[in-house]
Amino acid sequence: MGRVVRRSALRVASPVLATLPALALAAGLPDAARAQPTLNDRINAGASKSANQQRLLVEAQELVYDNDRNTVSAVGNAELHYGARTLLADRVRYDRDSGRVFAEGNVRLTDETGAIVTGDRMELTDDFRNGFIDSLRLQQTISPRGRVARVRFSAPRAERVDGETTTFERGTYTACEPCKDHPERPPLWQVKAARIIHNNQERRIYYEDASIEIGGIPVAYLPYFYTSDPTVRRETGFLTPHFVNSSVFGYGIGTPFFWNIAPDYDLTVTPTFSTKQGVLGQLEWRQRLANGFYNLRLSGIFQSTPSVFLASPLGPGDREFRGSIESAGQFYLSPQWRAGWDVVGVTDKWFLDNYRIRNQAISTDYFREAVSTAYLIGQGDRSWFEARAYYFKGLSTYDWQKQQPIVAPVIDYDKRVNGPDPLGGEVRVQMNFQNLTRDATQYQEVPRTRSYLLSPSLYGISYPLYPTCTVFERGQCVVRGLAGTDTRLSTQVSWRREFIDEFGQVWQPFAYLRTDAFYVDPNTRSYQNSQITNLFSPDVDFSGRVTPAVGLEYRYPFVADLGGLGVHTVTPIAQVIARPSETHIGRLPNEDAQSLVFDDTSLFQWDKFSGYDRVEGGVRANLGAEYAITTRTGFHLNAMFGESIAVAGVNSFRRGDIANVGLNSGLETQGSDFVSRLQVSPNQNISFITRARFDNDTFALKRLETGIFAKLSPFLPLDTSLLYARYAAQPALGYDYRREGIQAAATYSITPNWFITGSLLLDLSHYLEVRDQYAASLDAYLLNPVGTPPVYAKGNKFYVSSAQFGFGYRDECTTVSLSYYTSPIETAVGLRERNQTVLLRLELRTLGEANLRQNLNSSTTTDGIATTTVR
Repeated sequence: MGRVVRRSALRVASPVLATLPALALAAGLPDAARAQPTLNDRINAGASKSANQQRLLVEAQELVYDNDRNTVSAVGNAELHYGARTLLADRVRYDRDSGRVFAEGNVRLTDETGAIVTGDRMELTDDFRNGFIDSLRLQQTISPRGRVARVRFSAPRAERVDGETTTFERGTYTACEPCKDHPERPPLWQVKAARIIHNNQERRIYYEDASIEIGGIPVAYLPYFYTSDPTVRRETGFLTPHFVNSSVFGYGIGTPFFWNIAPDYDLTVTPTFSTKQGVLGQLEWRQRLANGFYNLRLSGIFQSTPSVFLASPLGPGDREFRGSIESAGQFYLSPQWRAGWDVVGVTDKWFLDNYRIRNQAISTDYFREAVSTAYLIGQGDRSWFEARAYYFKGLSTYDWQKQQPIVAPVIDYDKRVNGPDPLGGEVRVQMNFQNLTRDATQYQEVPRTRSYLLSPSLYGISYPLYPTCTVFERGQCVVRGLAGTDTRLSTQVSWRREFIDEFGQVWQPFAYLRTDAFYVDPNTRSYQNSQITNLFSPDVDFSGRVTPAVGLEYRYPFVADLGGLGVHTVTPIAQVIARPSETHIGRLPNEDAQSLVFDDTSLFQWDKFSGYDRVEGGVRANLGAEYAITTRTGFHLNAMFGESIAVAGVNSFRRGDIANVGLNSGLETQGSDFVSRLQVSPNQNISFITRARFDNDTFALKRLETGIFAKLSPFLPLDTSLLYARYAAQPALGYDYRREGIQAAATYSITPNWFITGSLLLDLSHYLEVRDQYAASLDAYLLNPVGTPPVYAKGNKFYVSSAQFGFGYRDECTTVSLSYYTSPIETAVGLRERNQTVLLRLELRTLGEANLRQNLNSSTTTDGIATTTVR
């Protein structure tokens, strides 16, 4: 009978086909043609054997029935829909005998996952689950770790089996977008392999006889490897290895193995094999529960050559086993309550640094310490409760653990409620409880340290350890931490209410009652603890203080709307607080109120001390004025100027406590220093702010902090910040010369992909530190003229304290960066060496990432290592 052709100017809608497939396609055909099953009938009959009983829907401009060959063809913009799968092509031919579908010309297959397969020709089964594809190109959109990405496969020929496994012959894989201007160019990176097998059921990609190309150039060859499907977040297997090369550890390699035991917990085991120290073992267990999570990390090594490390107190000595334990966790007990911990334990203070083991609880800049804490936190609508315990582990050679406190516990409670009638306003209840113990009293000599408990020498260099005082007398020695037990309970109940009268004046009366109860049991035995009695007579056993206060704050804003010049506001501010003088000054420990900064932010605070161990007393008036401009264009200016006046009673800041807190603060005189602030923001992307403090008598600059923050995009692809600070000498606190520095940071996008970044910290007063160190060395030599006299080396007035510079490239599939870091390492009083590190980071998105860190400096005694190290 030959061929029967039916042409249609309109494409038949798929809902119609799904309902009336035979009627839609057979209308107007001869009887013989009507007797033959239609394309949809035939395919759907074969597809009905499948479990899901889905039906195939067809759309095309022309249908061709070839009864001689028993085929049915859809020609011209053919679309075939089978469940969630869609096949598009210029021409589709269905072979009734074999049950296979042949698609040609601009073939595009979309499966139920959204993956798009394109090719010149496809041979598929009638459910699109099996078949062969010529000139295949596959694009799959995934969201690994919440980030959307597209991956691409291509091959001259591929085979699809059961809709689950696709085998690419001479295939390529990449996550990079093709170049828009030159799509024929190779992507930034790709994997080429003799065979690539993508198993959707296992969610793995296998590569055979593969090479990794960067910019079309092969850079690595692997005969066989596999990776997880990019949709997989966690899978059992080996992670990227890391390499070690140093004179201390020799050559080594770390091979982390990740075990995905269950969806809610996993285990990572990392043995690091070295030629000189043996095997460093690391184990990390992570588990997530219904109401929280926790992890545990263990590290340890039985050192083969412990002699490369320095003897105590400059290093761990000949200790054979060294290790650490780290753990963190948090659990939600209810919507309002949570509890957790973050703890670190080490065999010695140098272990974590020697073996490059990092933890978020460890500070790594100028003050190296590991902070262990456990906590219970509750939060209500207008309340807060927090209970914590702290253990501080000093990780620097210059830290003496006996001087580190154990705080167990410290409890804070804060509750706000509406005031009762007829008072109204707001009532606030605050409570703080602290219990602290320490073995050895921490002394500091003022105005500068000249005496140390230990001064071991190595290679002819002296390393003074653990500062102390030469003379234990008031004015020459202060106490940073008292040995023994210090327990305190503080409560404060306050009330305030704001009134605005008919003239726009703002009145805020307030009152509070502060009570403090102390129990102090100083330890005057062992070490230098007995010297404490030469400095002050502490209140032992139980003592207390009560501080009631009443006050009034007054503001009167004058507002002028000048149209295009903006809204201008001038606000004079006056605050008066009446209370009795502070008691027990200098007879109680001060642990949490040693940081006293007087500036614009603290001018109108009721109590200017930073903690509960001190309380401000006496009658005081705080005066100031504020000026603000706001325009419709987004311009904003805010300026403030003021001072604080001690009116009556004992000035709490004039009499220093055992840590001299209050002296050199700008508040110790009856009329305080002047404080000011200027903030200018031309728009939301640029902000300039300056804070300053000026001497009350001479108006000399005592404290200055100024900076600019700018985000100039889209006009200029630059984010930058520049900060300058200058603090006058505070000899009573141990700073006998000024401190001055500049910090700058910037990131500039050269192109949308290429960027450079850098930061710089300049110490402008470092040369003063060098000068004082020379003076101290000269004094010691004159007292005992043995050896070579010290030589003065003029310090650099623009001393680079730390710096970071780098550049990199990032796009949708690749991130590569090269960075250089330099930071100080304290080696002796007033002297520092440098830690210099180069870091290369390469991330091939969905494939993996690698980091190469190289330390360029020589190790010092602060590392506890006796030899030069490169890693």
